[in-house]
Amino acid sequence: MTDAELQRLVEQISLTAFQRPFKHRATFNHRLRSSGGRYLLASHDIQLNPKMLTDFDRATLVGVIKHELCHYHLHLTGRGYQHRNSDFKRLLAAVGGSRFAPAPKQPRVTAQRYVYQCQRCGQLYRRKRRMNPARYRCGRCRGPIKLV
Repeated sequence: MTDAELQRLVEQISLTAFQRPFKHRATFNHRLRSSGGRYLLASHDIQLNPKMLTDFDRATLVGVIKHELCHYHLHLTGRGYQHRNSDFKRLLAAVGGSRFAPAPKQPRVTAQRYVYQCQRCGQLYRRKRRMNPARYRCGRCRGPIKLV
């Protein structure tokens, strides 16, 4: 699905479920990782996670779109648009939007680890970030450290 097709889908859902037009932009944002989508308060645009379509079915995407449209329409009408507001909860239940987006399926990336060892006493140091061993000494015996 392209951004143009997504725009048409969001406009159609807005008219059928909310009886109001959607006059701003709806796009896919590949940088979204843990959320299904977001409504931008400043520009009134909606960004959706493309994994809602690739990892799940179309009904999940429609539920996320309805969720973001609730934020959109409530914000533009000056009512409570945040998750905790009763206006938001009532409108979301009325249109059948999803309260929470499912977690996208993503491969677990293990952090690269660096292991340094003291050349005198053998003390091991495990780090996530790389360091210059010439600038540091062992905390136990003050011996030189090297990358293992």
